Amino acid sequence: MFGRGSSTDNKLPEPPRPASPLPSFATMSSSPAPMTANSPFTAAAEMTSSIIGTDLTIVGEKITIISKHQLQIDGDVRGDVNGRKVTIGPEGSVIGTVSAELVEVRGGIRGAIRGQNVVLHPTAKVEGDITHGTLAISEGAEFDGRVKRAKDPSEIVPQLDPNMFVKTPQG
Repeated sequence: MFGRGSSTDNKLPEPPRPASPLPSFATMSSSPAPMTANSPFTAAAEMTSSIIGTDLTIVGEKITIISKHQLQIDGDVRGDVNGRKVTIGPEGSVIGTVSAELVEVRGGIRGAIRGQNVVLHPTAKVEGDITHGTLAISEGAEFDGRVKRAKDPSEIVPQLDPNMFVKTPQG
């Protein structure tokens, strides 16, 4: 009586369906991650960048964060950080050692920096020693510590193997 369909059709209309499936957040790469039934974490190997956001604080004794690719720290970390490329954002801070092939500092670090390439941007505030292959300090950056060029490349190689940090129980 009130609708456009026949009066004998008692079915309710179906809700609208989305035009495309929801995006997958399991990987940040442009190619879809293979899905396996074994583990929901299999796509993590394809992730190329990680972010510790402004709302995150990581605190603990003997904490070590390891990133095998890029790590952006916009929050606060009280522990050591190892990675291929580590960027401390303008609001980020680390109290501990930062070791990476490339360390870019826009925020603050209180502790040692070890890196093949170290860049202190104008907003950087660093209290600690820097061991480097190459170092760039922009005008405006604050730095209080000692600088040493690495004589041996092993001094500035980041430790990316998590097994090196695992303590074995002693019998």
